[in-house]
Amino acid sequence: MKIEEIIQSTSMPPARKTVINIIFTANLLSEQSAEVLKPFGLSLPQFNVLRILRGQKGKPANLSTIQDRMVNKMSNTTRLVDKLIEKGLASRIICAENRRKVEISITQKGLALLSEIDAPMDEMNQKAISRLSEDDINSLNDLLEKVRG
Repeated sequence: MKIEEIIQSTSMPPARKTVINIIFTANLLSEQSAEVLKPFGLSLPQFNVLRILRGQKGKPANLSTIQDRMVNKMSNTTRLVDKLIEKGLASRIICAENRRKVEISITQKGLALLSEIDAPMDEMNQKAISRLSEDDINSLNDLLEKVRG
């Protein structure tokens, strides 16, 4: 469906249409992702932190590293990590020599939960792009990377 029909607008400059299209689509995909995560008791930002920690391949990460890699930079990383620790999905290690140095790791429980989530999340991702060819997907990724500079 065209964005003009969705937002009930007759015409708009191409730049505005493009930005609205990107924002609307991003929000739609976020909502769909949140629905997949709901039964697992995770928010999208919490899921993102767990994926970042899993990507560390056993090495701990500090809060700055996690924040830098977050998809949504507006998230309160400390609060997200605290919630994951409460759920037993991550652990915090405070350096004995420098108490300001805090390292975060994913727990086995966190890894197991991500393993459960991978298939339904991959299925949602695949469904979201099912109308696109491989060339379309590659072009879309290239174009979005150009938009970000």
